[in-house]
Amino acid sequence: MQPAAVPEHRALQALAKETLRLEAHALLQIADRIDASFAKAVQCIASLKGKLIVSGMGKSGLIAQKIAATLASTGTPAVFMHPSEAAHGDLGMVQQGDGALFLSKSGITEELIVILPVFKKLSVPIVAMVGNLRSTLAMRADVVLDVSVSKEADPFDLAPTTSTTAMLAMGDALAVALMRLKNFSPERFAQFHPSGALGRRLTMRVEEVMATGDRLPLVAENASLREVILEMTAKRFGAALVVNSKQKLSGIFTDGDLRRLMLSGVPLDALKASDVMSRNPKFTTPDTMAKACLETMEQHRITQLPVCDASGKPIGIVHLHDLVSLGL
Repeated sequence: MQPAAVPEHRALQALAKETLRLEAHALLQIADRIDASFAKAVQCIASLKGKLIVSGMGKSGLIAQKIAATLASTGTPAVFMHPSEAAHGDLGMVQQGDGALFLSKSGITEELIVILPVFKKLSVPIVAMVGNLRSTLAMRADVVLDVSVSKEADPFDLAPTTSTTAMLAMGDALAVALMRLKNFSPERFAQFHPSGALGRRLTMRVEEVMATGDRLPLVAENASLREVILEMTAKRFGAALVVNSKQKLSGIFTDGDLRRLMLSGVPLDALKASDVMSRNPKFTTPDTMAKACLETMEQHRITQLPVCDASGKPIGIVHLHDLVSLGL
C-alpha cells in the first residue's frame, strides 16, 4: 500500500518552519561570534563628526537602505548611497568627517570596490559588514563585522535569504548599541516621528487636544438644573463644568449624574448646579502630556476631564474619545 501523500498545506507549513529555524540558527551563530570588532564599529560610528554613508548592491543594498533609515531615526545621521550612482557623481556627498558602512555577502562586490579609493583618499573610516573575511572589502575596511552564514534558506543555497537576515539583524544591533551609547531618549525619537502615533504619544500635550472658548460647557453654581442640562446638550460633551463666583472650578455634572439623579426620585424643579454637582472634581493642566491625561481618565473610569489654569479657572475640557481617536 502506498503511503498517503502529505497534504500540500502541511508541506508548505513545514517548509516555512524550516526556513525560520535556519535563519534563527544563523542569528544565534552570529551572536556567538560578536567580539571586540563590534564595539570598535559602534565607537567608530558614534565618533563621526559628519554622517554615516551606508551602501550595498542588490539585496544587500535594500538592507542597507533599511539600516540607514533605522540609524537616522535613532539619533545617528545616516544616508543610503547606491554604489552604482556613487560612481557616476553621487560620491560628491562624501566629505571628511563622514563614515561608511558597506554591506556585501561576498566582499568583492565590484561596485563597492570601485568607490573604495575615494573613501580612503578622504580618510573616511569604513565599517564592512561581510560574509567573507578574506575578501577585498574585508581586507581594506577599518572594522569588519562578520555576518557569514553556513547556508541560505532557499533549497539551492543561492538566493540571499539567511545572509540578508543576518545583515539586517546586525544593523539593528548597531542601532541599539548606538542608542545606548548616545543616551538616546524616547522624546528624541518622537522628534523624528512627528506624524506617527508614537510621536503623538510622546510629544502631544493637553492644550493641543482640549476644547476651549465657546465649546466649553460652563455653568454657574446658582444655575438651575434645566440650565445645566441645556448647556450639556448644546456643547455635546456629556458634562457641564460648574464655576463659583470667582470663575474657578468648583464641580462637574455629567450625564451619569443626571441618570442617577432621575432614578433617585428626588424632586428636580428647585435644584441648582451646586446641589447636584460632584465637588472637587479631578482636572488636568494644559501642559500635561496627552498620554498621561489618557492614563488618568482610564484609571478613574471617566470620559471627560476639565483643564484648569494655575489659578484653578477652567480653560478647556478633554474627552476620552478625542484622545483615543488620536491613537494615544
